[in-house]
Amino acid sequence: MAVHQSAHRGSGFRLPSSRRKGAVSVPGAAESVEAGALTARACVLASARVLMGFVFLWAFLDKTFGFGYATASGKGWVDGGSPAEGFLGHVAVGPMESAFHSWAGAAWADWLFMLGLLGIGLALTAGVALRLAALAGTVMMALMWVAEWPPAKHLSDGSASMSTNPFADYHVVYAVLLIVLAAVSAGDALGLGRLWARLPIVRDHAWLR
Repeated sequence: MAVHQSAHRGSGFRLPSSRRKGAVSVPGAAESVEAGALTARACVLASARVLMGFVFLWAFLDKTFGFGYATASGKGWVDGGSPAEGFLGHVAVGPMESAFHSWAGAAWADWLFMLGLLGIGLALTAGVALRLAALAGTVMMALMWVAEWPPAKHLSDGSASMSTNPFADYHVVYAVLLIVLAAVSAGDALGLGRLWARLPIVRDHAWLR
């Protein structure tokens, strides 16, 4: 025999409500919190982007003018020095040691290195062409990683390499950060990313984004 319960009858068990008595739901409050979180996240990523841009731009400026930091005064590119020779010529470990030595002092190596530093630095600082910057920066970081060859415990002369980690050195961290910044369109906040994306050529070729 079927038993029909009254529709007005409660089930006898209810979960406690998390809403306090007298609490008023504010329309749009959740959306405002979410928007605020997104804005904070965008600002953090934009700050990381600008800092990374300064890393590349400073390297370019110091090697060009010889500010006395990594490049001695009077040894800058404008003074006739070779920006890449010092680094490539002192490679003392890894499978590409001889290749790097042969590239040291070559004009094409200097130009590629300096244009890479300048282009990546400007792109990151302005927040434009981040995908190209990530690609170029990752290639540059990979080559520098191979030049220092962290997996080695000893240099080619037998001395200790002083490697602090066999894989995850700062070159890997920089490369990953560049890829992340491009993937999340970090140039849209505190940058020209949105304006850049509206350009017809960029709209038609997503890889320029």
